Amino acid sequence: MLLYGLLHLFGFDLPMDELKNFRQWGSRTPGHPEHGHTPGVEVTTGPLGQGFANGVGMALAAKMAAARFNDDTFSPIDHRIYAIVSDGDLMEGISSEAASLAGHLKLGNIVYIYDDNGITIEGKTELAFSENVGKKFTALGWHVQRIDGHDFDQIEAALGAARSEKESPSLIIARTYCPWQPE
Repeated sequence: MLLYGLLHLFGFDLPMDELKNFRQWGSRTPGHPEHGHTPGVEVTTGPLGQGFANGVGMALAAKMAAARFNDDTFSPIDHRIYAIVSDGDLMEGISSEAASLAGHLKLGNIVYIYDDNGITIEGKTELAFSENVGKKFTALGWHVQRIDGHDFDQIEAALGAARSEKESPSLIIARTYCPWQPE
């Protein structure tokens, strides 16, 4: 919804009525943005893990462009790629492959926040997913932090630490919960 709201505010052909129809059949604001369906959407991120991999590709492209255009006096390309990823995203093979590449290439311009809420569409993640995500990403060469995803001070500190990391992609594991989902 954040993407659709921004597209609306920046003048894309996405009127308020489409925003009100978020996730409704036939609307231009489906739950997962799709290229060619909604004005301003550049990549399809619907299949789980696809957004994770797209972000790695964007980070690699930024590093390549920076190597070509930045110099000691002017560095126009110095941004980071931020994303929020879910349990479902990390369960997909494409995410592991992309994470491996990002760690190997030392894409320190990636900051992903993992919403570790223990829930997928099937129910609790433990039904099909029992990896230690932190250890896995550390082994893949990522800078990993664990925080309480409801603590704003911890979120701010973790984002600052991730921005300070220049050599490794960053994964912030933010443990969250829903009120109807007891710990």
